Amino acid sequence: MLRWIGLDCHLEFIEVAIIDAAGKLLSTGRIETSEEAIRLFAESLGPGDEVALESSGNAAQIAALIRLHVGRVVIANSRRLAQISESRAKTDRLDARTLAKLLRAGALDEVWAPDGRTRARRRLCSRRAALVRARTRAKNEVHAVIARNLEGRPPVSDLFGRWGRHWLAELELPADERLTVVACLRQIDFLAAEIAEVDRLVAADLAADEDARRLLTIPGVGTQGTLALLAAIGDVSRFRSARQLVAYLGLDPRVRQSGSGEFRATGGSPSRGRRRRGRPWWRRRSRRCASPGHFEPSGRGCAPAVDTRSPRWPWPASSPASPGVC
Repeated sequence: MLRWIGLDCHLEFIEVAIIDAAGKLLSTGRIETSEEAIRLFAESLGPGDEVALESSGNAAQIAALIRLHVGRVVIANSRRLAQISESRAKTDRLDARTLAKLLRAGALDEVWAPDGRTRARRRLCSRRAALVRARTRAKNEVHAVIARNLEGRPPVSDLFGRWGRHWLAELELPADERLTVVACLRQIDFLAAEIAEVDRLVAADLAADEDARRLLTIPGVGTQGTLALLAAIGDVSRFRSARQLVAYLGLDPRVRQSGSGEFRATGGSPSRGRRRRGRPWWRRRSRRCASPGHFEPSGRGCAPAVDTRSPRWPWPASSPASPGVC
């Protein structure tokens, strides 16, 4: 018997809805969001069952526990799910039932679930980026203290190096500002140690990966760039062609319009950039202005009364071709 199961996952519980091939609701319930409860629930399913759940922070781990016992697990795109769902009410039971119905109809937009190694690399990227932002925030706070107290530009290139810290120690600052500087320096040292620990883990991970070692041979690609690429791509075999991979990374943007094909590389309309034939722009009269000397090169109203770009500049005061007034 084929069954379609929808899971509405939360931090403490998972709402379950099961429907049959006719779309009839068989059962509903709620299980605890724990590894033991999810394993017990997965063992009660059959190889012909299909399960759907929304993409969330714990969706990949839940899907990994259930995938071994069912025929298919679909992690649905939560943004697209809100657009195609027709249910106006918003409850956990209705969300689980809607997932099951959309899965049975084949209307779910499935997202790729990364493996454990790719998820670990993404967490390392996010962790390092957060540490770098925190360190930058602390450094900016020290620079703000210097600016508030009118100390001018530091005489060293690295304010947080050896000589820069010596210069900071000699500054005459109020007690509260001195407290801020000392606290920020402690934070910078702590965050630098954390970043170094993350870099050590990244180096050990990349050293054991043949693809990573190959990427590191490219000039200009370092360890962080290699980690970001591998974390974003994941399993490269999921892309059917190199063009699809490049498009996934946003490196091959193309815009199409009906009637005239693709936009040019310079952007804008295909007619933009073509040289207009006829009289020079400074000899064309404005359509809005009746004065013979006014120009409208942009097509948006009248130009200034005097345009120094014209080769006829300056006009004689008594010349009939001198600029008029709108």
